[in-house]
Amino acid sequence: MKYERYCTIEEIRFEFIKRLQGVFMICTLGENEIDEIMEIWLNVNIDAHDFIHKDYWLDHYDVVKKSYIPLAKTYVYKENNEITAFISVLEDSFIGALFVKTDYQGRGIGRKLIDYCKTVYLKMELAVYAENVNAISFYKKCDFKKMIEQNNASSGIKEYIMMWNRRG
Repeated sequence: MKYERYCTIEEIRFEFIKRLQGVFMICTLGENEIDEIMEIWLNVNIDAHDFIHKDYWLDHYDVVKKSYIPLAKTYVYKENNEITAFISVLEDSFIGALFVKTDYQGRGIGRKLIDYCKTVYLKMELAVYAENVNAISFYKKCDFKKMIEQNNASSGIKEYIMMWNRRG
């Protein structure tokens, strides 16, 4: 014989929160997590930008780690306490980095980070390589619009400046 158990609202809420805590969370970068996000930064850059030699990313690793990341507000996406993605925002509007571990791509994690930042910032802009068609498609789905076409100052490769603002 099967018995059904009826729960109070408080019990349901507690169970829901308990399950969410084990699934994912977005929080600010901890001081001891920089190496972890830099590993993601390097691996995903090499995978996503096969039109740029690997040495370019290796040469820029220290500058990003020691200069850009400390200046940025960085949010990490954790799944079961493992960092699977991060987004870094400079000067309260420029997305300098959005990277999701390769094995976790296509699961909506990047979108969750963008959506989170949309609740924090009134506008955001970013630079994306023109050859990175997957990223361009992703940002368009997140309501970013192409504003400027230019050559990247460091690599010389064509990129787009894309922008989103809360007012549309």
